[in-house]
Amino acid sequence: MSDDQQSPSRRRLIKSLMFVPMGVGAAGVLNAGLKPADAAATAAPEGKPDAYNPAFFTADEWRFLTAAVDRLIPHDEHGPGAIELGTLEFLDRHMQTPYAAGSIWYLQGPFLEAPGEFGYQGKLPLKDILRVGIKDLDNHCAKTFGGKKFADLEKAQQEALLKECEGGKLKFENISSKIFFANLLTETRNGYFADPKHGGNKGMGSWKMIGYPGMRGDYLDWVEVRDKPYPIGPVDLAGRRG
Repeated sequence: MSDDQQSPSRRRLIKSLMFVPMGVGAAGVLNAGLKPADAAATAAPEGKPDAYNPAFFTADEWRFLTAAVDRLIPHDEHGPGAIELGTLEFLDRHMQTPYAAGSIWYLQGPFLEAPGEFGYQGKLPLKDILRVGIKDLDNHCAKTFGGKKFADLEKAQQEALLKECEGGKLKFENISSKIFFANLLTETRNGYFADPKHGGNKGMGSWKMIGYPGMRGDYLDWVEVRDKPYPIGPVDLAGRRG
């Protein structure tokens, strides 16, 4: 397949994901396919996140997440990446909530293999799914790449590993790599597109990129408009205007 025939850039796909229910699953982002020139262009985020000291994640986990989240939603010509919009802060803050601790999840046995429509069937709450998955993937990297952890690898290697996790091809010791990836991707999306009050989407950057009006009281005149971008900047829950 020629470069011109390959699927669109990851950014265009992520823009389209705003209109797909989160429950559809994680497949797609890393299957988008980057042309060699695109991969070089998105090698490093151009923006820097605000200073934030994680309260939940350890230093090693933070290094992993910085690398992985940057590969999932990198900075490119279409808009800001997840790192510069504060998605890491969202992740750390969200892991300290009752939801991430599994307060509304059913986490008792029996733990069975079941079709996806039955939902998560494991014993780990969200915060442990991420923590255990990070450790397992770092251990896999150390065994495979001479002691190197995920954050130490080349970006092309990181993307290849994440793609293997997405397809469930990596065999982890303590968790399904597919379940780990699905939750990591969902949390990254959530932080990237959520209201800024939760720590991510700094300056409503992702909303501006896709033309989302935010919390404006009335934009009914534009609901059915398909050929023109929404002309007014977004408003967040605190009433700030983008």
